[in-house]
Amino acid sequence: MGRALLSDPTSALPLRSLPAAAFKASLRGGYTRQTFRSDLLAGLVVGVVALPLSMALAINAGAPPQHGLYTAIIAGFVVALLGGSRSQVTGPTAAFIPILLPISTQYGLGGLLLAGLMGGLILIGMGLMRLGKLIEYIPYPVTTGFTAGIAVVIATLQLKDLFGLSVQGRPIHYFEQVHAMWAARGTAHVWDFAVGAVALLLLIVMRRATQKVPGPLIVLPLVALGAWILTRAMPDVHITTVASKFQGGIPQIPPMPALPWHLPGPDGRPLVVTFDLIKELVPGAFAVAMLGAIESLLSAVVADGMARTKHEPDAEILALGVGNVICPFFGGIPATGAIARTATNIRSGGKTPVASMVHSATILAVILLLAPLIGHLPMAALAALLLIVAWNMSEAKHVAHMLKVAPGSDRGVLVVCFALTVAFDMVISVSVGVVLAALLFMKRMADLTKARLSDGRHTELQRKLPEGVVVYDIAGPLFFGAAQRAMSALDTVEHGVKAVVFDLEQVPAMDATGLVAFESSLAALDRRHILTVLTEMRDQPRALLAKAGVRERFPRLLIRPDLETAVQAAEDHAAQVADAKSTKTRVRPA
Repeated sequence: MGRALLSDPTSALPLRSLPAAAFKASLRGGYTRQTFRSDLLAGLVVGVVALPLSMALAINAGAPPQHGLYTAIIAGFVVALLGGSRSQVTGPTAAFIPILLPISTQYGLGGLLLAGLMGGLILIGMGLMRLGKLIEYIPYPVTTGFTAGIAVVIATLQLKDLFGLSVQGRPIHYFEQVHAMWAARGTAHVWDFAVGAVALLLLIVMRRATQKVPGPLIVLPLVALGAWILTRAMPDVHITTVASKFQGGIPQIPPMPALPWHLPGPDGRPLVVTFDLIKELVPGAFAVAMLGAIESLLSAVVADGMARTKHEPDAEILALGVGNVICPFFGGIPATGAIARTATNIRSGGKTPVASMVHSATILAVILLLAPLIGHLPMAALAALLLIVAWNMSEAKHVAHMLKVAPGSDRGVLVVCFALTVAFDMVISVSVGVVLAALLFMKRMADLTKARLSDGRHTELQRKLPEGVVVYDIAGPLFFGAAQRAMSALDTVEHGVKAVVFDLEQVPAMDATGLVAFESSLAALDRRHILTVLTEMRDQPRALLAKAGVRERFPRLLIRPDLETAVQAAEDHAAQVADAKSTKTRVRPA
């Protein structure tokens, strides 16, 4: 039962049952001593792996390294307790870097934490509105494009620490950052690069050699020890470490409660919260919420595939929102589900949310007991670690495969989202990508909607169509992308046609635009005194047409259950019209 699906279907869980959905399901399945042992060992491994990552991600987001650790501790525990995934591990992630760095540069640490708090409130609203399933409607080329773009931005940012560059100023945009690093190329430090290159090489070797032991678990302590020995043996050698870059290194204290707006703003003084500041932070907060929801649910889907479980998306988003609201009050930056740490958790034997809680406790214990040792980690080694993270995130082979085999429209969406993410930001990329993908989807659906005008013979009738009667077959949804084109063929109805039979058997749905186009066609036929007969209607079009009152508004309209009776009604009407004309001709005075 420990790996069984959540017992209730996603759509059936009432709102009050969402908090701690996965945790409660784990307890109902029977939590044994063996399960706790598996969770404990997995949590210890993930905690050690998350330690350098959390610091490196905070540094790249423009915050001191300890704030990344505080994020992993608070968000990792809260989201695991309240969330909807059994195996998800939450914390700072690389995807947030392009969003958070401009915020921290412009508004300081206080502004960064305040934006995270606002993003958390948005996520709570999304969870309460049960929007978890809607994330599934973001097209795959969009997520692939902006994820690859984020990976390029992250990889580029690591060049600064990898080469030990002394960059002037705090550039915000990607091309400004590239220009600043190029301008600082003369400040490159050979020993920092040597340490980073060795760390990168060892991480690659470990990754290819084994999947059982996480590479950073061995490589980073080994590189830190080697760098420390080198600096002791050669006093003239200087290698930038966490402690030397951030004076005092990691404070040997747990996350302490503090109001986010009391933390430094861009000028180093406590942040002054105003309405204008809140308004300026809204786009960043929205980006935090959207990216957090997307990445967390994608990670939960990956976890479901690996552990054969089923997550509850609304519970996960709600818990993520609560975690991001609480985090800033303890110095934590925005957090979301971390795919790499979640996969490590599952591979290490983690079975329930307790494993993520243990991961948080592990990081807390390391801060309290080993904070001085953490300060010896070389910055270049952390940069090498994030280069590996960026490469994994990019899924370069998969992107290349998609560019080779995907339809041209999907390739275009992917490239546009990639370029916009690099050149601007994720909000613009996703907004443009979703709109572009939606337009292309509507075009595809419009292309699927076909219409055919038949006279003389019809494939579903045994007999020939009566003279003056035509059948108009419509196949596909009548929506705003296809309605006008589908109805345009009626313009070719010849003079002398007495009745048009609309075969709507293959019309699954009709929207307001389709209704207007359909009513316009009915009105045009009515003006020409042509009878219209509707047949084989499905439930949704029938209900919409009934609500619109088309039968009352168009006296020359009939509704019949099947094509045979519809043609018969049309034939009877055509015969009546012919008889009336014949009688009128006979009685016409000389």
